[in-house]
Amino acid sequence: MKMFIIAGLGNPDRQYEGTRHNAGFDVIDRIADKYNIAVDTRRHRALIGKGVIEGQKVILAKPQTYMNLSGESIRSMSDYYKIDPEHELLVIYDDINLDPGQLRIREKGSAGGHNGIKNIIACLGTQVFPRIRVGVGEKPSKYDLADYVLGHFSKAEKEQMEEGYGFAVDAAAMILAGRIGDAMGMYNRKKREE
Repeated sequence: MKMFIIAGLGNPDRQYEGTRHNAGFDVIDRIADKYNIAVDTRRHRALIGKGVIEGQKVILAKPQTYMNLSGESIRSMSDYYKIDPEHELLVIYDDINLDPGQLRIREKGSAGGHNGIKNIIACLGTQVFPRIRVGVGEKPSKYDLADYVLGHFSKAEKEQMEEGYGFAVDAAAMILAGRIGDAMGMYNRKKREE
């Protein structure tokens, strides 16, 4: 049976926990909880955990290289497990162009200004790999981008993010089951207007 890697992007170190830029790590934590997978083994410059989701052997990974070098860790895993990124890799990360908790699922695409994705594309030599972007809200005009993405959510945003994380867990399971089209149809629409 082939291996499937689900990598959530973020920054290691306690100071970054719960920040916007760590949305990918937070989704991995939720997947790990739901499927009882301990993500606590250090390998390939990442924290990884092995398990089975939807009958598929998976590795949950949280690269520990810091965001901008995420690709080095993912390339190391891809080579080691001989996976085909196009069909056996899913990357989950934050997006400041989406409302908090809103998802955007794609089968491929450019980095769109996201340094973690830019590095993954550079290291893998392809931009064809599925990804789930998790909205963290738009940067207010006066804010520095780095300060914003390394900042924390408001109470209201936290609730939206929790809902989004739950959707991302479900979407990841659908993608593992080969149903990325269904996942896109279900989760790529705009959040309903309150």
